[in-house]
Amino acid sequence: MNDGKPNWWSRPSTPPEAARIPTPSPAEEGDFPLQAPDPAESAVPEPAAEAPAAPTVDMTKEPAAAEPTPSEPAPAVPAPSEPAPAGAVTAAEPVPVPGTRAAAPVPAAPRPLHEPDEYRTPPYGEPGPWAPAPPVQHPAAPVPPPQAAVPPVPPQGAVPPPQGPVPPHAWGQYDPWGAGPGAVPPPPRKKSRRGLALVGALAFALLTGVIGGGVGAYVERNGGIGTVELPQAEAGSADRAPDSVAGIAAGALPGVVTLHVSGGGSAGTGTGFVLDNRGHILTNNHVVDAAATSGDITVTFSSGETASAKLIGKDTGYDLAVVQVTGVRGLKPLPLGNSDDVRVGDPVVAIGAPFDLSNTVTSGIISAKERPITAGGEKGDGSDISYVDALQTDAPINPGNSGGPLLDGKGRVIGINSAIRAAGGSGEGDGGSGGQAGSIGLGFAIPVNQGKRVAEELINTGKATHPVIGVSLDMQFNGDGARVGDKGKDGTPSVTPDGPAAKAGLRPGDVITKVDGQRVHNGEELIVKIRAHRPGDALALTLTRDGRELTRTVTLGSAQGT
Repeated sequence: MNDGKPNWWSRPSTPPEAARIPTPSPAEEGDFPLQAPDPAESAVPEPAAEAPAAPTVDMTKEPAAAEPTPSEPAPAVPAPSEPAPAGAVTAAEPVPVPGTRAAAPVPAAPRPLHEPDEYRTPPYGEPGPWAPAPPVQHPAAPVPPPQAAVPPVPPQGAVPPPQGPVPPHAWGQYDPWGAGPGAVPPPPRKKSRRGLALVGALAFALLTGVIGGGVGAYVERNGGIGTVELPQAEAGSADRAPDSVAGIAAGALPGVVTLHVSGGGSAGTGTGFVLDNRGHILTNNHVVDAAATSGDITVTFSSGETASAKLIGKDTGYDLAVVQVTGVRGLKPLPLGNSDDVRVGDPVVAIGAPFDLSNTVTSGIISAKERPITAGGEKGDGSDISYVDALQTDAPINPGNSGGPLLDGKGRVIGINSAIRAAGGSGEGDGGSGGQAGSIGLGFAIPVNQGKRVAEELINTGKATHPVIGVSLDMQFNGDGARVGDKGKDGTPSVTPDGPAAKAGLRPGDVITKVDGQRVHNGEELIVKIRAHRPGDALALTLTRDGRELTRTVTLGSAQGT
């Protein structure tokens, strides 16, 4: 039974059984008997037949014959208008051969000897009834057998290499993936120079980055490549201008000394400077106070040489002292200036041993003049209080600078550094007393004119004299000015009989407001202004009495200092 569907359950017979199968009968409608190709008639086309309703492919067959190449289309084979009746032999239409005027007639297919078996299995090597044979190409001349093996069919999706052009009127095996005649291969793409340049630049940058990183890591780990030689300025002159800070320091340092004092269970460090070739050295009283009775004083010069010194004299009221070294050669005394010629803003240089750092040089300016300060007072009875009409400077002065010189722009001594104002405290001496207050830019020096007079007296007599007016002041007075007390110490009169003040007409209760025209606000300032003068100097005192302002002239007397 033939219903147009493949009967896959049929199996081929074995060779003995195939011999017993009768010869198929003539073709019926819907059957497609094929004859084995004859080598002599391989170029003769087979008659086309109508395909069954549901064509299928014989899985035992090789792929169908090649299609004609695109360069020359295959001649069309007309299909029969009506199907041939069963057992009839259909003659093929003559097919014209290229290059000839008439096509040779094609013989009809031989009639089968037996009726077709609808359950038959087609012989191997032939298409079954469900796979119509593809149309056969008709070349102009027989194609010689191929000289080379046909390349295998590439898998689906792969692109085979392009085929060469087929010469006209030459027929070969059809390659469905090959390029037809006249196909032009795509022109090769030109390599962009810009792209090559960009790739080269990126490669160069990467290479230099790697090399640079390696070199940097090596330099960081090993401290460089080769011997390191740093640039340096050529050696210049060591000389400096005499009025420069360096020039002033170079000239003054040989005359500045550091003092180390011990005695009475205490010790201290301070500074001093050489006054003359006899070995006299001027310093502060609070520096050597520990060695006043029995103590040791050691002097160290800027060259590092040391020598023992002895106390010549001291004065508590002026906070000055003189010591002397013997057996020392090559002393260099410092020249003394005139403190009355100093003006605010003049440059100054301070030399000393702050915190025992000897030969320390600092510089600044004169910040103020005639600044009344008091220092000392640790004993509580006022016997150790010093009154100084000081020069104020912003040159850094610290504990250990006490007794050192304050120099002007020409290297001359204009003051003796004595006190500093500490933050949150009052003006006090800074020399080796154990305090750790530091400089805040408020340093005070005794004017050299006062220091010169006191030093001369200490060297000549061992004592210094103080100028006095012969009154006792009321230190508890809160008004503006210095008030003369009602009573003196131990009930004595407040105005010394036949003293300078009594001779000038001062009375108890008078309030002194000015000294030589300079305002005073309390008793301490009045003492400072008087101590700034010598005994025998005449001063104009402005005072108020019973609401009236009076002026009196007083000639200063003299009192022995302590």
